[in-house]
Amino acid sequence: MLDLGRLRALHAVWVHGSVAAAAVALGYTPSAVSQQITKLERETRTTLLERRGRGVALTEEGLHLASTARELLAIVERAETVMEERRGKPAGRLTVAAFASAARGLLPEVLARLERAHPGLDVRMTEVDPHLSIDLVARGTTDLAVAHDWDIAPLPAPEGVEQAVIGDDLCDLLVPEGHRLAGRAAVRREELAGERWICQPPGTVCHDWLIRTLRTAGCEPDLVHQAEENHTQIALVAAGLGIAVMPRLGRGPLPTGVVAVRLDPVPRRRLYALWRARAARRPAIGAAVTALQENFTRLDRTPSPASSSSLAPAPAPARPGI
Repeated sequence: MLDLGRLRALHAVWVHGSVAAAAVALGYTPSAVSQQITKLERETRTTLLERRGRGVALTEEGLHLASTARELLAIVERAETVMEERRGKPAGRLTVAAFASAARGLLPEVLARLERAHPGLDVRMTEVDPHLSIDLVARGTTDLAVAHDWDIAPLPAPEGVEQAVIGDDLCDLLVPEGHRLAGRAAVRREELAGERWICQPPGTVCHDWLIRTLRTAGCEPDLVHQAEENHTQIALVAAGLGIAVMPRLGRGPLPTGVVAVRLDPVPRRRLYALWRARAARRPAIGAAVTALQENFTRLDRTPSPASSSSLAPAPAPARPGI
């Protein structure tokens, strides 16, 4: 009989594209994943992975077995959902994927709360790009994802994936102290022509939002520095090297030399929780979504120094049954 854990490892390599990425998703070491697949090859007397360049790829037999593993894992998930539902309380393992600022600013308290309230629940969190995390949910390798979208790029929810709004995260314009806009109560987007910008690299939704928004306002952005980490961007602003638009979630207190100014209209991104429809009845999913929504409303929503308190978003309504 084939070992389910080894099938899970093969399926993860298929979904994530490498042994290293599969190890991160499963919470194992790359060596452990490789060992699982080596044992599976011995069990099946078949070569399942082959070297390609610096990486690996599934053989034709490996692809067939990984596809079968997906069906088996779906059956197991349905069985676990039924058992957890019958017990009536969150239990078992719950894997969560979250983008960087949510992992830093929202998830720590949520994870701690779930651990305290539900001793039988084993929650595992991995930091993942928001759009990648949705695919992981759809493919069955992650139970719950925390993702976000902007007005220019609505969040796609694949067939079989349900979602609930967590809340709206407001964004501020960050400028160096002494900048011409630093003392303003509010700044319109049309006034940003000629500025030097610090932003995320191309291919990210935040980068695309900045480009499209400024062009719509008649400004061609001059992108002088690009960094993935928000704190790196803030350090560049503090050094007087440019300005940036940045969400508040996970940002923390601004350092000396950086001033937050309200943009008019206020940019905002909407946070979502997403899960597979077939797992919607799991008490663990309901508990996690509720904890995310409630914790988001309890976060420090203090407006930026030049902002109006009327900008704080109302709490997001819970999805019926969640």
